[in-house]
Amino acid sequence: MSQASPWPEIPYEAWRETRDTLHMYTQIIGKLRLALSPPEPEWAHVALYVTARGLTTGPVPFEDRVLQVDFDFIDHAVSFAASDGRTSRIALEPRSVAEFYAMVVEALRSLGIGVGISIVPSEVAEPIPFPQDTAHASYDRDSVHRFWQALVRVDTVLRAHRGSFLGRSSPVNFFWGTFDLALARYSGRRAEPPPGSGIIYRRSADAEQICAGFWPGDERVPYPAFFSYTYPRPEGLERAAIMPRSASWSDAIGELLLPYEDVRTAEAPGAVLLIFLQSAYRAGATLSGWDLSSLEALEQE
Repeated sequence: MSQASPWPEIPYEAWRETRDTLHMYTQIIGKLRLALSPPEPEWAHVALYVTARGLTTGPVPFEDRVLQVDFDFIDHAVSFAASDGRTSRIALEPRSVAEFYAMVVEALRSLGIGVGISIVPSEVAEPIPFPQDTAHASYDRDSVHRFWQALVRVDTVLRAHRGSFLGRSSPVNFFWGTFDLALARYSGRRAEPPPGSGIIYRRSADAEQICAGFWPGDERVPYPAFFSYTYPRPEGLERAAIMPRSASWSDAIGELLLPYEDVRTAEAPGAVLLIFLQSAYRAGATLSGWDLSSLEALEQE
């Protein structure tokens, strides 16, 4: 085991309050992208992306301009830049979600951008509308920086995993609804969401896919972990032999999990993570009858 792993420690409970606040901050900026971007399959138009300093929306269209919003987790600020040269900036520090939301609205107004977003958080239990949320108001710089450093390392490995696949795959997306960094591989076949599914599930579960990624944990699984799920879920996936051996099926969330700490403390964290990603993919794809020979030709060369 490496004595000084470059993968940072991010214990769930130690930064839970900051995590929950940052989650809401990213939802506000993510919903801005959702409101302005043309729809794409499987919600590809709403995600944020990892950068050398934090997270970004990338260019978002607004009338005859584009807007980009960046989280900077080195200087701890959110910057707004429009293609006409106008900019604005908000310092990231302990402040309520309600206050942050008001500052975002004002920053957009200063750029001449008027847009309405959904003010109710998505995919969280007991959501509090942003303008009313004074419960979440924690921001610990060191914790946020460590989380982002983990995202940087995971993003690199997920990109390598994506690059070896010849079928359709998503970019490496940071989804602000579920607060995770994820990559999806697709079989090329359509899927039918369950009857009564909400709009989020209907649009994300309309194609066969194997998704894998990383998230910092929640109340159900209070530790950071890597995950993988196959949709539709094939019979026997929960009993599949997944590598490394510390990976296992979680009944709590119905996915395969590998604790982040087991990867972080390994001699070669990136290699261990790739083993998990490929093992989980192979198990799901085999049980689901995917055409592995055509989708994995590059990996077999």
